[in-house]
Amino acid sequence: MPMAATGVKTMTVMRRKMEMTVEKEGWEFDLDMRRLNRNSDDQLRDQGNGAVSRAPETKCGLNPMKSMGILVACLMLLSVVFSVSVILEDLPSESIWSGAEARVLQVKPQLQALVSVIALIPKLENSSAANVHKPFQEQESYMLVVGSEDDSPHDVKVPGDKLLGGLLTNGFDERSCLSRYQSVLYSKALTHNPSPYLISRLRSYEALHKRCGPHTEPYNKTIEQLASGKQTGTSDCKYVVWISFSGLGNRILTLASAFLYSLLTNRVLLVDRGVDITDLFCEPFPDVSWLLPTDFPLTSQFSHLDQKSVHSYGNMVKNNSLVDSTLPFVYLHLVHDYGDHDKLFFCDQDQSFLDRVPWLVMKTDNYFVPSLFLIPSFETELRNLFPEKQTVFHFLGRYLFHPTNQVWGLVTRYYQAYLAKADEKIGIQIRVFDTGVGPFQHVLDQILACTLNANLLPKINRQEHIIGTAGKQKSKAVLMTSLSSGYFERIRDMYWEYPTTTGDIIGIYQPSHEEYQQTEKQMHNVKAWAEMYLLSMTDKLVTSSWSTFGYVAQGLGGLKPWILYKPENSTAPDPPCQRAMSMEPCFHAPPFFDCMKKIGVDTGALVPHVRHCEDMSWGLKLVDH
Repeated sequence: MPMAATGVKTMTVMRRKMEMTVEKEGWEFDLDMRRLNRNSDDQLRDQGNGAVSRAPETKCGLNPMKSMGILVACLMLLSVVFSVSVILEDLPSESIWSGAEARVLQVKPQLQALVSVIALIPKLENSSAANVHKPFQEQESYMLVVGSEDDSPHDVKVPGDKLLGGLLTNGFDERSCLSRYQSVLYSKALTHNPSPYLISRLRSYEALHKRCGPHTEPYNKTIEQLASGKQTGTSDCKYVVWISFSGLGNRILTLASAFLYSLLTNRVLLVDRGVDITDLFCEPFPDVSWLLPTDFPLTSQFSHLDQKSVHSYGNMVKNNSLVDSTLPFVYLHLVHDYGDHDKLFFCDQDQSFLDRVPWLVMKTDNYFVPSLFLIPSFETELRNLFPEKQTVFHFLGRYLFHPTNQVWGLVTRYYQAYLAKADEKIGIQIRVFDTGVGPFQHVLDQILACTLNANLLPKINRQEHIIGTAGKQKSKAVLMTSLSSGYFERIRDMYWEYPTTTGDIIGIYQPSHEEYQQTEKQMHNVKAWAEMYLLSMTDKLVTSSWSTFGYVAQGLGGLKPWILYKPENSTAPDPPCQRAMSMEPCFHAPPFFDCMKKIGVDTGALVPHVRHCEDMSWGLKLVDH
């Protein structure tokens, strides 16, 4: 028992010393000192009264073997605390959290070590009582992990709202998808708060998906009817099947659109695997997969479905061949080449008919969310879900799209190697639609004009070799993404060869340059998804007109980017770019039709929160007015 008392005293003294160190550095931690002191004093008082006959091991939770273990652990902790305290003497307070938005990842290794030590003591103290009645094999053990800049993502123990304000839910195997709960360590917090109603509806959807998802009894019943070609009864479970189609950026945006439509119509979303969905995204819903089973009876038809298909809704309307609710499924052709009859999907009376069809099979390459806000029957629900209209993809993207561990490894390694230590992170996403071999001088001129005029990057001084600055130099990490390496090389060389007029240190980085888009290549899409996510982690973002790649990055990051106008006639536009009205993507091919009056209309002028896009004059996007 004297050894046990020594262990408790040692932990108490160490706890007090660490509290003094924390207070000295200006940090605020709730160490819960009263509980530790009270427990220690009670244990010492019992020992002084000779309370050995009342099973002391049970009383204080320490037997000789456990006492020896704690003593050894305390000695190890003491050496770590001493080392940390020496380092902390010269640690400037501003180095702990950098930037107004305080990215959680930038907590320094020294602070991580101290937090880990502090957090370990109550675990050691309380573990004995919990373990004493367990078999040795089941007793819990604790290991001190001191953070370093080379730690793998799952070793970094940093506080944060891993559930994103309730947007996400617990219940997943964290190691199977590290990004789900670790993204908050690398990204800014959500730029807005999800509404309580949205959180409630997401939980309701998860329950619906669990009840009606693949291989459940309701699913199996509807599959039998689908295979027979006839609907013989009603079912509480209805479905939207999303067909994997187009490039990765388009697929991410259309998946979010299909999910919102499913949410509005109380349907279960099932996802065509395509060639690489499982390589890119984790499962977003607990318990039951969102992936369409491989034995789904219509899969072989997916590649042949188009607006002329006999099951196409627009084609059936055009040919007056619509029948009542006995249709087992309807194909929705919402691709950019869709016709006027296909666009009736966005009319209330047509939604009333579709509501009776158990299976809707959807192919699209458009982010069609803005036009859902123009359907009167959805208006109240959408207002409750998204009081701030520009947050739709920001919330749905962070809820649905979690990179797989392979992608997450690319993201975190690159971030820690090149971006984490910078005072400011600038993203520049370049997509060039010109034919010919780049890089093009007019595109380079446009990028520089935009970033310099917007004060995103500093000017260079071509007259001086070195510019002296007073005080600490600010570092900026510029992450560039492009199929070509030419723009990156030119800008990198410019900031290497000449000093900046401000004295800022500029680092230019580009993860890959694939030369041309390779939509069906697995590793190409893995890198593309990693780069979209890296762009979303920046503080300020420049994107290219018409690019869904940029739309995804800005939405995930909650960023209103500077949009580079599309060049015409190989000439840099003037002005070169414009700040976006909102962080929402653009719907490139919206309908221009008044469903009630049956006439053409400017759908970008019907309601204040649906406006034409900055980069595509006929497109639609959501804004907050």
